[in-house]
Amino acid sequence: MKMQNQSSVVEFILLGFSNFPELQEQLFGAFLVVCLVTLMGNAIIIVVISLEQSLHVPLHLFLQNLSLVDMGISAVIMPVMLVILYTGKMRISILGCLVQMYFILTLGGTECFLLGAMAYDRFAAICHPLNYAMIMNRRVFMKLIIFSWISGIIVATVQTTWVFSFPFCGNNEINHLSCETPAVLELACADTFLFEIYAFTGTILIIMVPFVLIFLSYIRILFAILKMPLTTGRQKAFSTCASHLTSVTLFYGTASMTYLQPKSGYSPETKKLTSLAYSLLTPLLNPLIYSMRNSEMKRALMKIWQRKVDLHTF
Repeated sequence: MKMQNQSSVVEFILLGFSNFPELQEQLFGAFLVVCLVTLMGNAIIIVVISLEQSLHVPLHLFLQNLSLVDMGISAVIMPVMLVILYTGKMRISILGCLVQMYFILTLGGTECFLLGAMAYDRFAAICHPLNYAMIMNRRVFMKLIIFSWISGIIVATVQTTWVFSFPFCGNNEINHLSCETPAVLELACADTFLFEIYAFTGTILIIMVPFVLIFLSYIRILFAILKMPLTTGRQKAFSTCASHLTSVTLFYGTASMTYLQPKSGYSPETKKLTSLAYSLLTPLLNPLIYSMRNSEMKRALMKIWQRKVDLHTF
């Protein structure tokens, strides 16, 4: 009987916000707009940095990778979410759920390390401006980018493989918006205690190692800024760091609430909202944060726009 129950679960049902049927249409419209704006905003940053040679420096190339990650997170989560809102519920195969979880973990882990690498870049630029070109040369930059992506891939491979090695039997309804690890793990009919210890420890390391690097970098940056003699120099330094600090606060704050909260610490609806915050809010706001506060990005965008206007004029 146990084996029969296990083999009968060939798909999951994502419930989404099915408890609020009266809000489905409004939420669908709102999330559709957010999805389109997010994809368009991050795509613009990627294209502008690719086309403008003056932006081919570590600061903006890190930003380009960050936008690629944010686009990926939106592309993996938002279409599924929209289908759930349109239909009320969504059936997803076990393989489809595995693939979605894999990319969520890969992109989320990569973003953690990318934000840490960006903090190190700001530390090198502000604290060691004369040696910046040597400290953050192309070789170091490529190593940081490759390390960030490979770390995310390794974490996702280990965690996804382990989660889906558990048997799933009985209830197949995932009371969440996507196939995130905590929500799927609740349906496993096996002892998951060892995995939970690993996942909690691993998540702390993935979040805390880059966070400690960010914290130490900004302590040094703060002291370096306070020693600057000119107010304009301080303002420029603060401005270049403000965007990154805002992104760090948004991503780490919301991701920690999702993956480090106690198993029964919050209601399912609260967990969905915290998941929305990092999967929807951070990718949406990052392009606005970096484009609005980055004068080089604004100038590059205007130059590309002007070229397009001149081309159509002639």
